Amino acid sequence: MTPFSLRIFVADGDPEGLRLVERSNWIGKAIVFPRTLFPTIRQRAELGQTGVYLLLGPREDGEGDQLYIGEGDPIGARLRSHFAQKDFWTQAICFVASHGQLNKAHVQFLEASLIRLAKEVKRVPLDNAHQPTDPSLSEADLADMSVFLSNMLSMLPVLGVNAFERAASKSAERSAPMLMVKGKGVSAKGFESTQGFVVKSGSEAVTDCVPSMELHVRGMYELRQELIRNGVLAKKDDRYVYSQDYVFSSPSTAAAVILGRSANGRIEWKDAAGRTLKELQTLAADT
Repeated sequence: MTPFSLRIFVADGDPEGLRLVERSNWIGKAIVFPRTLFPTIRQRAELGQTGVYLLLGPREDGEGDQLYIGEGDPIGARLRSHFAQKDFWTQAICFVASHGQLNKAHVQFLEASLIRLAKEVKRVPLDNAHQPTDPSLSEADLADMSVFLSNMLSMLPVLGVNAFERAASKSAERSAPMLMVKGKGVSAKGFESTQGFVVKSGSEAVTDCVPSMELHVRGMYELRQELIRNGVLAKKDDRYVYSQDYVFSSPSTAAAVILGRSANGRIEWKDAAGRTLKELQTLAADT
């Protein structure tokens, strides 16, 4: 990965208010703001430009976030419509470029690419009903927009959005100890990464949860149900199997989804020598 710097301008002095985010040596700009500010900032010049935007907010069941991805020419008109008609979102992140650098086909490409990637990664459910078709772009425009997309994707985790992050690379996997968790006839492999805890494709999970999981660790239970619905956990004989590498926010959440009960991931995950993740972390901190 290539290092980069971001310049964040807090336009109204409120760290949670309007923020303008620029990346070094890039024509693009991100505009980040809470929904409550939209009536105040809707006349800003950035919202009069062509761009792509993300709307984020809690799911209807209250467990985790959902995401809507859109494009606009200009984006302000689309945001006005969503302000009136979409209730779930609480934050918007918009990407525009220097005047005239993005056109309708460009942002249609960005929108379609983001929706496709979010569906593949399956980390955050989408409010989008359909997958847009890719517009026809020249070879040069396609190359330019691929770079624009790459820069957006590298910025979004810094802005708190992990909906598009794939599991860690092979090099990251090789640099971390591979860990295992076992229980109720199933076994799984995973490792820690900068993104979170990665459970490897082919790992197993129990078919049924203990009744107390739904009552006492509701968020983990709902996440497990979501992974079953979207195919990350696929039924195979008497167990579920991970159809892809999947990144969890913590080793405890990963272990709970696999074992179907609340779990302390720092104790449950162990290396080939039987050392717990807690022991390995303590050892690493002391050396």
